Amino acid sequence: MNLSLVQVGFWLIAGAVSFYFSLNNARVWTSICLGFFLILVGEIIPTALPFLPGLDIPQVRAMGSIIGTIAIMVMTHGFMEYYVFSRTLELEGRRRFVYLGTLLVIAGSLGFVLVNPPPSSRTLEIIHIIANANWVFLSIINIDMIRKIYLNIKETPIAQGFLAFMAVFVFIFLWKGSLLYMQVYDLHSLAADYPLRFQLSQFCANLGNVLASLCVGATFLYLARLLR
Repeated sequence: MNLSLVQVGFWLIAGAVSFYFSLNNARVWTSICLGFFLILVGEIIPTALPFLPGLDIPQVRAMGSIIGTIAIMVMTHGFMEYYVFSRTLELEGRRRFVYLGTLLVIAGSLGFVLVNPPPSSRTLEIIHIIANANWVFLSIINIDMIRKIYLNIKETPIAQGFLAFMAVFVFIFLWKGSLLYMQVYDLHSLAADYPLRFQLSQFCANLGNVLASLCVGATFLYLARLLR
């Protein structure tokens, strides 16, 4: 069985559930849900289905990594908002501003890519490393942020959902951390010299990817049932 197709299948479900969840709940959830949906667009489809038309264009590959970076930044912003909300029960802004703001950031990034020379393989590699580094360090920040949210709302029915979000970012840390490790040490070109490290890193990356997608879908379904 092709593991990439399994991963894209799980993330299709997780992305669809998270986007649907963003449309039917309070605005404080919008950034969190939109960020998880962007994982599907920026991270999963370009890497799991590289045979799709246009995905061999350097600018498209660069935008995939950039949208992936925007995804973790939007999610982090959402958890920061929820942390403030869980302490003050005050909420500002409207849902459409989150969608519009995210689209503007993506459009600005696309404009930056288009006005510059086509990304070379080195440029794409640097963009991928920056994206994975952002994921790794912001995952750690999000785990701590979610822990604080959980302490603020641990008496409420949805508190268990935030424990599940902590598990999501542990799995994402495993996924992105393994990819970052392979990129920094260029293990793809050294696989013959270090087969155990290469295979173990690939296994951890695939395991973290699949577990994160399963946990995201299950968490939003659990929260949707509670908040319905």
